[in-house]
Amino acid sequence: MTDTSKPDVLYTIVDEAPELATASLLPIVRAFAAAADLNVGTKDISLAGRIISTFPESLTDEQRQSDDLADLGVLVKTPDANVIKLPNISASVPQLVAAIEELQAKGYALPDYPEAPATDEEKAIRARYDSIKGSAVNPVLREGNSDRRAAKAVKNYAQNNPHSMGTWASDSKTKVSSMAGNDFYANEVSATITAAQAGDAKIEFVGKDGAVSVLKDVWPLEEGTVADATFMSAKSLASFLAEAIEDTKADGTMFSLHMKATMMKVSDPIIFGHAVVAWLGPVWDKHGEAIKAAGGSPNSGLGDVLAAIDSMDNAAEIKAEIAALDRPSMYMVDSDKGITNLHVPSDVIIDASMPAVIRAGGKGWDEAGNKGDTNCVIPDRSYSTIYDEAINFFKANGALNPSTAGAVANVGLMAQKAEEYGSHPTTFEAPADGTIRVVLANGETLHSHDVEGGDIWRSCTAKAAPIQNWIELAMDRQRLTGSEAIFWLDENRGHDAQLIAIVKPALEAAGVADKFQILAPREATAQTLKTITAGDDSIAISGNVLRDYLTDLYPILELGTSAKMLSIVKLMKGGGLFETGAGGSAPKHVQQLAEENHLRWDSMGEFCALGESFNFLADSKGNAKAGVLGRAAEEATQGILDNNKSPSRKVGEPDNRDSHYWFARYWADALSKQTDDVELANHFGPIAEALIAGEEKIVAELAAAQGKPADLGGYFKTDPEKTAAVMRPSATFNEIIG
Repeated sequence: MTDTSKPDVLYTIVDEAPELATASLLPIVRAFAAAADLNVGTKDISLAGRIISTFPESLTDEQRQSDDLADLGVLVKTPDANVIKLPNISASVPQLVAAIEELQAKGYALPDYPEAPATDEEKAIRARYDSIKGSAVNPVLREGNSDRRAAKAVKNYAQNNPHSMGTWASDSKTKVSSMAGNDFYANEVSATITAAQAGDAKIEFVGKDGAVSVLKDVWPLEEGTVADATFMSAKSLASFLAEAIEDTKADGTMFSLHMKATMMKVSDPIIFGHAVVAWLGPVWDKHGEAIKAAGGSPNSGLGDVLAAIDSMDNAAEIKAEIAALDRPSMYMVDSDKGITNLHVPSDVIIDASMPAVIRAGGKGWDEAGNKGDTNCVIPDRSYSTIYDEAINFFKANGALNPSTAGAVANVGLMAQKAEEYGSHPTTFEAPADGTIRVVLANGETLHSHDVEGGDIWRSCTAKAAPIQNWIELAMDRQRLTGSEAIFWLDENRGHDAQLIAIVKPALEAAGVADKFQILAPREATAQTLKTITAGDDSIAISGNVLRDYLTDLYPILELGTSAKMLSIVKLMKGGGLFETGAGGSAPKHVQQLAEENHLRWDSMGEFCALGESFNFLADSKGNAKAGVLGRAAEEATQGILDNNKSPSRKVGEPDNRDSHYWFARYWADALSKQTDDVELANHFGPIAEALIAGEEKIVAELAAAQGKPADLGGYFKTDPEKTAAVMRPSATFNEIIG
C-alpha cells in the first residue's frame, strides 16, 4: 500500500524489471535515509495500480487504492516535490488487456476492455481505460523541462571500458524509408495564439453535406501557446507501405517497422495497423472483415490477428494463404519464438529499436536468427531524418568509438504536455470525406484540413511558459559547460518555424545568440556526430519527441545503454523530478528472471537519481544530512563503476541484487569516512564493517538463489511477499540493513 505519511522523497512504484529491482533497492534506501531522519515514501503509478484506482466501484474495500498519479500531478506543481520516477509501462492495448485479465484472475472484478464498444456503458468503460493506456503518466508528472545527460562517472567508465559496437560497411543496404509527402510533416500548420484568439476552442468535422459534428468540444488555448494541426493521408500511407514491402524484397533486406505505439497511443497504433494490413495484402482483402468479426484487430498487431484466425473454422486455409505470400524477410523481435516486428505494437519502440540497429552496424535478425541489413520503415518524416542521417554518417565514417567519443546532453521541451506527446485527446481518424477544423473561441477558424475517411488528424500545443523555461534552461546549460549548443528546429516545418520566431529574439535579448546554432534535425544530427566523433561535447536542445529519441540514440551509442543517464526535470514551481532512465528492455529482463532467477537490470539510473534527489533536498530545504547522504551516494555510484560491480547478463554471474549489495557497502563506507556529520559517520561505521566482513557469505547467498525459475506471483501485479523473497535472498545482508 502507498505510504500515507508526509515523505521527504517519493519513490515511484512502477512495472517490470525496474519494479523488481525496487523490491531489493528500496529497503536499502529507506534504511539509509532513516538514519538521517528522512522518510522515503512511495506512490504507485504502475499499470496495474492505475487500472485498480480507475474502477473503485468494481472492487472491495481491501482491493481499492488511491489514485496516486493524480496525487503526484498535484504535488509536482508545488515547491515541495521531490520525486524519483522510474520507467513505467506506457501500455499498448494488448498490454492493457493482459493486465486487466491478470487482475481479473486475481479476483479483481474489473470490466473487460471493450474493443468495439456498442452501448453508452461500454463507451464509458472504454474511455476510462483509454485514459490509462499509452503515455498516461509522463504528461501528468512532467511539469518542467528535461535536463538529461550522462553523469561524469558514467561517461568516464564508458570511455575506459568501451562497450561492443557492430561494424559498419560502406556498402550496407540498411536504410530508412519514409513517406515522400502527405504525412504529418508535409501537412502541418501552426500558429501562436494571440490575446484575441485565446479561450476554449473546438475541433469540428464538417461532412461533404455540410453537417457539422464536434470532435472536441473544449480545447483550451492560452495566449502565447503554439498550436499545431496536421494529418496523414491513409491512402498515401497504404501506398507507401506497399511500396516499402516491394522495395525491401528487391533489396534482399529485412522489413522492419519502427513506431511509438505507446506514447502516441492513438495515431501510431492506427499506422501500425495499416502496416499489418499491408503485409497481409490480398489475404486481408479477402478475409479481413471475417477476421475482425472474430476479434482480430490489426491495430493490436499481427499476433492479435493470428490469434483471431486460430479461432476461425477456416484457419488452416487462411494461414496457408499467409504462408504463400511473396514477402521479404521480417525483422524479428524473437526468432526462436516466431515473434515478428509486426506482432505486438509495444514490442518495437522506435527510440529503443533504431539505436539498437545502428549500434549493431545496421544489422537485425531474421526468422532463422541470421544477421542482415534491414529497411527501417518510419512512415512520417518529422523525425525519421535523424536516423537516416546517422546511418549515412556511419556508413561513411565507420562506427562511433565509445572510448574517445564526446557526450551529447539534452535540454528537452516537455512541460505541460508539450507537442505531440500531448496530442492523445485531440487525435482523430476521419469518419468520412470532409474537413477537420479548429474553431477558436472568437469564432475564427485557426486551422483547417480537407481529409478523406480514415485519414489520421491530430493537433497539439506547446504553452508559452514551458517554451520560455526551455530556452532559459538551454542558456544555463551552455553557460555552465561552454559546449556546442544546437536548437534542433526545422524552419520548413510549421511548428518549428513558430518556435524559431520565439527562440531567436530570446537569445538575442540575452546577448548569447552567437553561442547557439539552429539546425533542422538532419543537419543537427550530422553536426553532432561530427562533434562527438572528434571527442567534443554537444547540447541538443529539442522538442518533446526528439528529446525522447535523442536521449536513447546517443546514450546507447556512447554508453551502451540509456538506462544510466542522469535525467533531471526542474519543475517550474521549484520542485524536482528525477527520472532514472529508459525501460525498453525491461520485459526481457523479467522473462530471464522468471526462467533463471537472474535479473540483469542495471540500477545505475536509480543510483544517480538518488544522489541528485538527496542533494536537491539539501539545497532546497537546507537539510545538511540529506546533502551528506547525496554526496556519499555519488561516491558509491563511482565505486560501482570503478570496481565493475554492475550486473552481468548471464545466469550464474553477479546480477542486480549483487550490485545493490555493493552499492550499500560503498555508500555505508563513504558515510562512515566523511567528516561533515559525526553522528552519521558513527552510525554507518558498524554497518560498513559488517557489510565488508559479510562479503563472502552475502555473495554466496545471492549466488545460490540463481539458476532456477522464480515465482513472482504475477507479471503486472506481483505478490509482494514472493517478490521480496526472490529479490532479497541474502538473510545476512537483510539483517545488516535491518
